[in-house]
Amino acid sequence: MRIAVARETDAGEPRVAATAETVKKFKALGADVAVARGAGIASGILDADYEAAGATIGEDVTKDADIVLKVRRPAPNELSQYKKGALVVAIMDPYGNEAALKQMADAGLAAFAMELMPRITRAQSMDVLSSQANLAGYRAVVDAAGEYGRALPMMMTAAGTVPAAKVFIMGVGVAGLQAIATARRMGAVVTATDVRPATKEQVESLGAKFLAVEDEEFKNAQTAGGYAKEMSKEYQAKQAALVAEHIKKQDIVITTALIPGRPAPRLITAAMVASMRPGSVIIDLAVERGGNVEGAKPGNVEVVGGVKIVGHLNVAGRLAASASALYAKNLYTFVETLIDKKEKKLAINWDDEIVKGTALTRDGAIIHPNFMPKTAA
Repeated sequence: MRIAVARETDAGEPRVAATAETVKKFKALGADVAVARGAGIASGILDADYEAAGATIGEDVTKDADIVLKVRRPAPNELSQYKKGALVVAIMDPYGNEAALKQMADAGLAAFAMELMPRITRAQSMDVLSSQANLAGYRAVVDAAGEYGRALPMMMTAAGTVPAAKVFIMGVGVAGLQAIATARRMGAVVTATDVRPATKEQVESLGAKFLAVEDEEFKNAQTAGGYAKEMSKEYQAKQAALVAEHIKKQDIVITTALIPGRPAPRLITAAMVASMRPGSVIIDLAVERGGNVEGAKPGNVEVVGGVKIVGHLNVAGRLAASASALYAKNLYTFVETLIDKKEKKLAINWDDEIVKGTALTRDGAIIHPNFMPKTAA
């Protein structure tokens, strides 16, 4: 059984799919591990570190691999380097990319999307969305503090008092909760909002104040899987009016709202941006999905009326070493379930809930029900 750790081809992706620690664990399962030369450099992992853990270093490491580990979905020009029947495990970004899924199917690959991992208890250690969003929430506050021209905590000095910054977190998932905790640790006065009623207690437990229109629709605004539902136009209007008044008084706003398979909801309008004081900062963590903030541009810091709108891409990747360490553990925990430890070979149970939830392609076809061609579905 041969496992290959591929080098990322996207110039904006510094993360890597394995660490020296997970290489050792794969070796203990009986796998031969090959790592592409220089794959871990941007995450602070040297080729020598991988070699010390038992991996071989090379260039065309994927051509004979039974399992290929990546951070991002392989580009079309990479597919010819993989053998037919190989398993490819990565963050596949499948929504809206059906053509790319078909290319993987046509190449005969068994592709698994880590971000589709079912949110069940035994899969918690495989949840890449949570591990990466946690870091993104932390980094968002650090980036905001860097862009904000004042101190975050209240400071009482002989020359006068510096007031605490007011930070507003919009969307209280994993990223939002970490942003709240980080902003609180840095001394800011924090408020937060979300359409899911269960988040109110979480927000308050972290010492922040919860802000939302708490009507009947709000009480039923969460899916069985724990995601936010798309709210009615009427609710959105009421919530927007409440938020618009609140935003005027905020120094830093961080938006994190995403709906799986859909464009990010627009939370902050140009009028709201214009109502904020010059020097205020908005961090849009959903900019790669269309953005929560009107005027946000992917990869840019826009200044509109003195307000900075920050649209950094791959925010978790801005902490590449930490992000890679967590992602690599997520991958290992998942791949371990696909291996027969006695026989030391692949033994995939295609009826396993985790496998069915993440498998995109198999035997030349797209098999995930969310992405199968309509006639096949």
